[in-house]
Formats: sequence, C-alpha cells, structure tokens
Amino acid sequence: MKFVTYTLRLLPFLYMAAIWIQSSLPSNHFVELPDSSLDKTIKESLHLVEFAILYVLLVLASLTLRRSFTPKWNVACAIFAALYGISDEIHQSFYSYRSASLFDLVKDFTGILVSYYFISRALYKGKFVWLRKKLDRIAKIH
Repeated sequence: MKFVTYTLRLLPFLYMAAIWIQSSLPSNHFVELPDSSLDKTIKESLHLVEFAILYVLLVLASLTLRRSFTPKWNVACAIFAALYGISDEIHQSFYSYRSASLFDLVKDFTGILVSYYFISRALYKGKFVWLRKKLDRIAKIH
C-alpha cells in the first residue's frame, strides 16, 4: 500500500512537470492531425481536461496526506491548480510558437470548476455516492 500512497503523492508533481515541458514545445511537436481546424479544436479543448486532471491529482494526493480532507483544503487544491494554469499561460508567452490567452485560462478554470463541483458534492453533500466511495478508499490507504 505504501507504493500506491507514494505514487499518488508523486503524480501531481510529475504531471506538472509534463505540463511545463509540453508547453515549452510547439503545439504540433507530438501530433498534428491532417485537418488543421480539427487539430486546433481538439488541442484547444484539452485545456478543459488538462487542469481538471491536475486538480484531481492534487485531491488524490491530499487524501493520502490528511486525516480530514476539509472543504478549505479542497478549495486550496482548486486554487493551486488554477494558479498553476496561470503560470503555464505566462510560461507559454515566452515562446514565439506558443500562445497565451485569457480564453485559455477560462477553459482551464472551467475544467477545474467542473471537477471541483463533482468532488465537493461527493465529499460534503452526499451526492455521487459512487465517487464518494472511491475517494474514501483512497483516503484509507495511508
């Protein structure tokens, strides 16, 4: 179980490093679809997912660290993910082949907020029981 615990604690940092490296490279570095409008649409929509994943990884890591994962700690995870999104946009602005925009931040924040909604409702409002059970299992690992 210690392996799972330490892996969950390490994942947010590895993921943040991957985001940082990826945002230093041209958008077509890994893949470029033949249809440029489809390529752009898919890559732009990934903003909704990218920082939602970071928030979820932060929550999972926090569940292994804290006896009581409070609503304030949950907000702190969301704020940290949002601040990392801001830092990522600033980071991208230094590369001529990348772009940084407020609209990208809105997409980042939207992904975080949607994930936050589901996790907070599961943990504190008795909704999404299946999700609550999964989160409780992770919290019991440590």
